[in-house]
Amino acid sequence: MASGVAISDEVIEHYNSIRVRQVGADAGQRFKLVVMRLSDDKKSIIVDSENCLKVKDVENTDVLKKVLSKLPVDDCRYGLYDCRYENKESVKEDLVFILSAPESAMLKSKMVYASSKAALKAKMPGLKFEWQINEPADREASCLVEKLGGNLKSLEGKPV
Repeated sequence: MASGVAISDEVIEHYNSIRVRQVGADAGQRFKLVVMRLSDDKKSIIVDSENCLKVKDVENTDVLKKVLSKLPVDDCRYGLYDCRYENKESVKEDLVFILSAPESAMLKSKMVYASSKAALKAKMPGLKFEWQINEPADREASCLVEKLGGNLKSLEGKPV
């Protein structure tokens, strides 16, 4: 890995948990958002458990607003977001990889997150979409809609 940062087993476990639906499992207990960060010693990428969201946490709320509230505006984070949207053909659910590296974050942090991204994504095969958030305008729903291919009818049940 270019940055020398390891990826914890917990990150891989959470990735497998968010991408696979267990038959008979409580839908409310599924992850909607898994947030990852650098460990305090900056040697590995770990799950930021305090900021992860389950489906039950976003029921009857503005899902996208809730997801974005879990990404700090002054520090970097990675995220896996189980996004539900509707295009002309059908309703879809896809995982969106998020790299949040706000302008206000420390330069060294942004560099480590950017240089570790490829290795982290390599441990998560099958990701089709990436949403990079660097400035406030990137936090708009329209930015995500564009990443999902545009021409959407709805995003998280809300008309676009």
